[in-house]
Amino acid sequence: MLMLVAYDVNTGDSTGSKRLRRVAKACLDFGQRVQNSVFECEVSPAQWAMLRARLIAEIDIDKDSLRFYRLGADGKRRVEHVGAKPVLDLDGPLLF
Repeated sequence: MLMLVAYDVNTGDSTGSKRLRRVAKACLDFGQRVQNSVFECEVSPAQWAMLRARLIAEIDIDKDSLRFYRLGADGKRRVEHVGAKPVLDLDGPLLF
């Protein structure tokens, strides 16, 4: 299923930058960055449970926020991209 993860991490204190990096790293482990704080993650239900728990554990719930959008199994059909920064096909072959 395709999930869209958006976050806002408060970097106003000394620990904010570390939380921001850890949240981005968790998202990168399961998906691709499509905007500065927005990731598309193609995950199984079990992977989603792990990622969601990891993200919630990383943030400071009083200062940061997470938003999860479940786009579903046919989520790619629901996404329209315009402009720079091409989006990778996470299901396609990896060519280097």
